[in-house]
Amino acid sequence: MKDQESNKRRAALAALSYITDGIVLGVGTGSTINYFIDALPGENARFDAVVSSSEQSTQRLQALGIEVSELTDVPVVDLYVDGADEATKHRHLIKGGGGALTGEKIIAGASRRFVCIIDDSKLVGRLGKFPLPIEVLPMARSFVSKQMIKAGGQPVWRENFVTDHGNQILDVHNLKLSNPVEMEQHFNQIPGVVTVGLFANRPADVLLIASATECRTLA
Repeated sequence: MKDQESNKRRAALAALSYITDGIVLGVGTGSTINYFIDALPGENARFDAVVSSSEQSTQRLQALGIEVSELTDVPVVDLYVDGADEATKHRHLIKGGGGALTGEKIIAGASRRFVCIIDDSKLVGRLGKFPLPIEVLPMARSFVSKQMIKAGGQPVWRENFVTDHGNQILDVHNLKLSNPVEMEQHFNQIPGVVTVGLFANRPADVLLIASATECRTLA
């Protein structure tokens, strides 16, 4: 576990080199991105504004004295940095283990460049070992669950968890995500689905993969 935390920190620090003067920076959510956030006070003279994907990250940024802007108040997000629960060499991702997938997907979609930071345990040959999070409207939870069973998955309601947007999450186990782009589009069309934690139609532009000896770049 200690080695994994060191690798997370190594990936986070490598992402600092992508910050350039005058940018609008988007910040994701999770244990790896927390290392990135904690390193930002030394860089905050370089960026013009910061937007955040979650209340959790917003609070962490503000505690460090970094002002957080609303996405609607910035012209564009030049750089978005976030982690992932799983990633492939094609830079397709599963995200949402922390429950912030809707905010993450919105900022990723609004960004010119998306840099994803992971430790090497998150790199997989095919997505799906990590259960796929799906944010749903509360009234749709049962209906969406039935659709995911039809798709071959086993949905589990993430009990006692409410997203920043007041919704619920289904974690869908044992899906065969052989075509992430097509499956993301299909799942998004199910009535009641707010966001699916597949990031394939808008994948990462750069994947930074940290191990004990190096930080590799896939782009």
